[in-house]
Amino acid sequence: MMQHIKTSDSTMDVSIVIPLYNEEDNVQPLYREIAEVIDAQDLNYEIIFIDDGSSDQTVARLREVAHNDPRVTLLEFTKNFGQTASTAAGIDHAKGNVIVPMDGDMQNDPHDIPALVAKLDEEPGWDIVSGWRKTRKDKLLSRRLPSILANRLIKRLTWTTEIHDFGCSMKAYRRDVLTDVRLYGEMHRFLPAICKWRGARITESVVNHRPRTAGVSKYGLKRTIKVLLDLLTVKFLGDYLAKPIYFFGKAAMMSTAISFLSLGWAILQKFGHLTEHGLPVMLNNSVLVLFAMMTFLMSVIFLMIGILAELMSRIYHESQDRKPYKIRHTYLGTPGSPADETNAA
Repeated sequence: MMQHIKTSDSTMDVSIVIPLYNEEDNVQPLYREIAEVIDAQDLNYEIIFIDDGSSDQTVARLREVAHNDPRVTLLEFTKNFGQTASTAAGIDHAKGNVIVPMDGDMQNDPHDIPALVAKLDEEPGWDIVSGWRKTRKDKLLSRRLPSILANRLIKRLTWTTEIHDFGCSMKAYRRDVLTDVRLYGEMHRFLPAICKWRGARITESVVNHRPRTAGVSKYGLKRTIKVLLDLLTVKFLGDYLAKPIYFFGKAAMMSTAISFLSLGWAILQKFGHLTEHGLPVMLNNSVLVLFAMMTFLMSVIFLMIGILAELMSRIYHESQDRKPYKIRHTYLGTPGSPADETNAA
């Protein structure tokens, strides 16, 4: 049993969020290592374990840990909902001013946590410090290569150039940047990009990555399709959530342009241009006329979808009382300042 346990009902500095799924052999070693790290810190820590419907003895091991340490909270899911849902549950229950998610497979090194938390206070004052597993200890073909390709694609589409490793779970977030973020699907890996679109300041720090010594990896190539589909969703939400009519309007204009180009081509063919041997093609026999009609109808449909999406976007923001902006600081003028004197005049 550890000594010098620090707890506080009013102020919690750091919340460590750890989703687990069938990691019975890693629970207690991971807990002991985290406890060793946080005992050496002059901060109030809490550890939130989330069991994602494990079918082995993970829950039993977690209950033993939670029973012996008041800093530990255990959330037990009714079934396997996935890492994103587990991470979201941990964030919802976290009390800390800083939230640090990490994997429960022992590949993330708890000794990196203090450095990530400390880096938040470096100039200019960061909101997110993302871990970078610069030297990964995973298989090349099944893990590292897909990750390299996915990271490049995500970086390009989300404009989050500060991050090399979106798949690294170990990050440090200021609580404020997560207050109005909702996670679905496999979107936990896109959380920094979502926060950046809301104005968060992001930086990166190299972290240690260790080989798995117990348990079985839950990641594989089959998750790549899910990640790509969620990337499309995140891209749309990031660029067009507030004005979806712009997205569908662009699609409508492209479809209309194709429609007129097809009709113009059909008219030229009617007079013997752009045809084989210069023979005219009657409009009622031209497939381009039918194609022009179809693309024109598509442009109308795109516009209607855009209008409906615009209405849904307004309902989404207004129903949650969610503002389309996020204020970092509010500075109030001092009475008697030159600006006040000017206004009084």
